[in-house]
Amino acid sequence: MELLAASGQLLVIIAIFAVLIFALVLLAIFARYFRLWIQSVTTGAGIGLFDLLRMSFRKVNPTVMVRTKIMAVQAGLGREMGITSKALEAHYLAGGNVPMVIRAIIAANKAKTIELDFKQATAIDLAGRNVLEAVQTSVYPKVIDCPARDSNRPSLDAVAKDGIQLKVKARVTVRANLQQLIGGATEETIIARVGEGIVSAIGSADTHAKVLENPDTISKAVLARRLDSQTAFEIVSIDIADIDVGDNIGARLQADQAEADTRVARAQAEGRRAQAVAVEQEKLATVEESRAALVEAESEVPQAIAEAFQTGRLGIIDYYKLRNVQADTDMRRTIAGGKSGDVK
Repeated sequence: MELLAASGQLLVIIAIFAVLIFALVLLAIFARYFRLWIQSVTTGAGIGLFDLLRMSFRKVNPTVMVRTKIMAVQAGLGREMGITSKALEAHYLAGGNVPMVIRAIIAANKAKTIELDFKQATAIDLAGRNVLEAVQTSVYPKVIDCPARDSNRPSLDAVAKDGIQLKVKARVTVRANLQQLIGGATEETIIARVGEGIVSAIGSADTHAKVLENPDTISKAVLARRLDSQTAFEIVSIDIADIDVGDNIGARLQADQAEADTRVARAQAEGRRAQAVAVEQEKLATVEESRAALVEAESEVPQAIAEAFQTGRLGIIDYYKLRNVQADTDMRRTIAGGKSGDVK
């Protein structure tokens, strides 16, 4: 009997100890989540004490969930928009920024001109875009400098048809396009397209004076091209902030072309001169060849005369007559040469 009594007392002690441990656990849980639970109950967030415990087991921050749900309920966002505790937890576990998504939806709802539901906002957030900044840009348009302030070129340089260079600075006012925010091009694309459009519009102008008289023609021409297609922004306006006259590019190009043509003409003339010199040298060589042939022929004359004497075909009298004719010819050449020298 004493053994049974001792066993009963041991069981009672164990039960009391277990109850105390369970009570301490409940007290610890209650102490940890009591403030969040009170906030949820008093604001109508609908997050119970066991929900908070389950969040801790799932590695979800209960404080973030409760405060975000309270913020959504206080702003009038309910289940009709898909904002539930499970949806918030799922977005948190997916790596999203839950408070920023709710603030973005609240800002869009307050603006009353922007349609943004919870599903679209979470998709934008998970895509890596700042959904709150996108909503703020939709409400308050953003101004982008073209070219960008951190660009290496201080202005957009374009040349009109009359050859005058114009240096332009523009400001592009854009608002975020939430429908194309996922997959849409960024600010760099807007800057590049607007710069290309401005250069093209100036290049189409007949004179730079027309552009200086009506700079708004550039803005109208660029806006008409719908440069915001497939981008995350909608272009509201394009304003020419500054426009200056640069160099006379047309005159410079003409001068460079004239200089190039002069060099080509000089090269061609030098080629023709070298060809003429070569022809002259060829003629001189031909003359020298003819003289050599003449000398060679003259050297054969004495031999022919000697042979004529031997064969009897030429007599002494004939030979002297030939010498007299030759002497007479030389005298006449000498006289003719003297007279021509006198005339000179």
